[in-house]
Amino acid sequence: METGKSPRHDPGVDLRALGNTPQDFARDLLSNLYYERGTTVESASAQDMYDSLARTVRDRLAERRARTAAAHYQANPRWLYYLSAEYMLGRQLEQNLLYTGTTDLAREAVPDFDTTAAQDVEPGLGNGGLGRLAACLLDSLATMDLPAVGYGIRYDLGIFKQDLDAGGQVERPDDWAFQGNPWEFPAPDDNQVVGFYGKVTSVDGRREWEPAETVLGEPSHMLVPGYGTDTVNIVRLWRARAAQGSFDLTRFAHGQYAEAVADVVRSENISKVLYPDDSTDLGRELRLKQQYFLVSCSLRDIIRRFSFRNDGNWDEFAAKTTIQLNDTHPVLAIPELMRLLVDEYELDWDRAWRITHDTFGYTCHTLLPEALETWPVATIENLLPRHLEIIYEINARFLAEVSERFPGDVARIQRMSLVQEEPERRIRMANLAVVGSRAVNGVAALHSQLLAETTLRDFAELWPGRFHNVTNGVTPRRFVKIANPALSDLISSALGSDAWLRDLSLLQGLEPFAADDAFRARWREIKRANKLTLGVAPDFLTDVIVKRFHEYKRQLLKLLHTITLYQRIRAGETPAPRTVVFAGKAAPGYWAVKDVIRLINAVAATVNNDPAVAPYLKVFFPANYNVTLGQRIYPAADLSEQISLAGKEASGTGNMKLALNGAVTIGTLDGANVEIRDRVGADNFFLFGLDAAEAATLRSSDYRPRDYYERDDELRAAVDAIGDGTFAGGDRQAFGGVLASLLDRDEYLTLADFRSYLDAQAEVEKVWLDAEAWTAKSILNTARSGYFSSDRTIADYTRTIWGLDPVRVNP
Repeated sequence: METGKSPRHDPGVDLRALGNTPQDFARDLLSNLYYERGTTVESASAQDMYDSLARTVRDRLAERRARTAAAHYQANPRWLYYLSAEYMLGRQLEQNLLYTGTTDLAREAVPDFDTTAAQDVEPGLGNGGLGRLAACLLDSLATMDLPAVGYGIRYDLGIFKQDLDAGGQVERPDDWAFQGNPWEFPAPDDNQVVGFYGKVTSVDGRREWEPAETVLGEPSHMLVPGYGTDTVNIVRLWRARAAQGSFDLTRFAHGQYAEAVADVVRSENISKVLYPDDSTDLGRELRLKQQYFLVSCSLRDIIRRFSFRNDGNWDEFAAKTTIQLNDTHPVLAIPELMRLLVDEYELDWDRAWRITHDTFGYTCHTLLPEALETWPVATIENLLPRHLEIIYEINARFLAEVSERFPGDVARIQRMSLVQEEPERRIRMANLAVVGSRAVNGVAALHSQLLAETTLRDFAELWPGRFHNVTNGVTPRRFVKIANPALSDLISSALGSDAWLRDLSLLQGLEPFAADDAFRARWREIKRANKLTLGVAPDFLTDVIVKRFHEYKRQLLKLLHTITLYQRIRAGETPAPRTVVFAGKAAPGYWAVKDVIRLINAVAATVNNDPAVAPYLKVFFPANYNVTLGQRIYPAADLSEQISLAGKEASGTGNMKLALNGAVTIGTLDGANVEIRDRVGADNFFLFGLDAAEAATLRSSDYRPRDYYERDDELRAAVDAIGDGTFAGGDRQAFGGVLASLLDRDEYLTLADFRSYLDAQAEVEKVWLDAEAWTAKSILNTARSGYFSSDRTIADYTRTIWGLDPVRVNP
């Protein structure tokens, strides 16, 4: 199914030469060690053994993949193609061992299994919640036997590896595939050609783009198995390669070594890192190149796959194909598909537009107007001249529809136009996504409501039936079964089976155990052991705020509380012992929150080195937050901090992972917090702060953060400690930017919510001191979080937007 080359696998032919007895597994492991790594048991390194083990497991998945492809070819189903700039897949070995049922076989066959497994490296293909969600959805699609392919970019260096130097974030290359990646299948013979720059001419009445520069998109794919099924889907990743002949041998012979490889470097930079810094013109152009590279390669591949069984019958394309755009990064797919249909396949505009519009769905992940992506017209005109023409044509036809529906409403037309005119002409990618898609969805009930009422209000008024909600979810296989095996075993024992891993609603069967003394005791033992694994004090309240750093997520509010606790202890109070865990990355150019990271670590250094404070408070900031680190943090957490300003967070998925692992949430009514609180119960959630409407009203008024500062003694003391050098060796200027953000702007109402937050934290402490009451709340958070499975998310997408049918793979 991947290449369309003969011979295809006959589903009646059994490829299963692979056995799952200990002898079979050991034989296959040795075979890979000898014939793939070219070494022996006696001389094998840990990396040799890991690679051989990975290939042995991969072979078993590949056999399932062959049967899956055969079943898909036979069924000719409607396909989902998921386009995403990010996939945070996490380490592959443990999951693939679980999904192939070979964990025990591997432990028996590999002498030092733990050392071998430690060589597994998390693919550097994502950064935050966007990528973690995408990975969860792929897992659920395969688990539910739904035909799907994920498309992304195979970044050489990922986003970056975060180190801390003097408390500040330092970005290092994340060379995640330096030792190779045994989980992927390169396909260099399936290259796609991608063009940039050039000119557009008219030929026989049709527009023809002549790119001035081309690069090759080299695909590889990684296998995405389902849990409890033989279905194995794929995620197809594109890597930029220079076209043949790009190396200048003449210049190299004359010692001009850098010039000789300049074209190669320029081409391959496209897939070098995730989200290249766009603070310069060259950086912005590279990021746009990256986005177009993804969609151009992917659409050609999608059309190739469609042609296998449908023989170019374009009237069937939208019936057999649905493409989901994960945020605005892949939105250039809309004009690119129009270009392919109109220019290359010579369809008329109206027919091409019906196909395009009926094919795409768009998931919006933000409410922040400043986060809605736009591109300068001049940049698109230079890089993708034909696409700009197509966008203009789409816009002209769309605005004619708006004018007919709302005659004379010039302001509305200006707001809805795909082209922003002032202060600079830019293309609004979110507007293009809505116009070019048949369905638009938010990712939590509140987010979807606010999306339709505020951010995309004009479009929702024009096309109310186009807007949907699909609340995010996470996979319990990775984030409970793998991340928290002891808790998983306890849950399965209590429920009588592990069927909950495929039907998370079954967790509600845990509710009676919240009143069971022995069960609560075992629950606490597991949490304590998980804290020891993380390396935090096992008897302290583990208070966790782990997420991407952004001002609206308000890590600074958590830090003000931490400073207040420190000052209370110094004044003689003895609160319940607490470890505050911060983790997350800041975008390289986001200096405001990078200063917050530096301040957090300065506070940590002061707190953790004060013997008077040590019995009551510790601050922990582990570097390089990713899926692997998250799998250690979530099981250890007691308190989940979800404290963004109400109305700013789209959904969140960390809040779900933490609740599933028994953390109790303290949070605002923002994103999926609203639904978490509704489902776990108000008594099992610590609520504080302004709601979205109150926050919007206050932000639109003459908000004066200094008023809150001046009338709250504890708030003033905490803020003053930042400004007087308490955490900077007396240097009063060290954190001047943070101080100004609080007192002069406070855009996200941190000071306004401070006292409400401290009151809620006092209630947290009161409940924590009653171990039985806290444990009951913890159990109920897990028991009532079944809704937040990514399987339910996929079921919602399938029912409301995608219209997919499962294809069973014969065992």
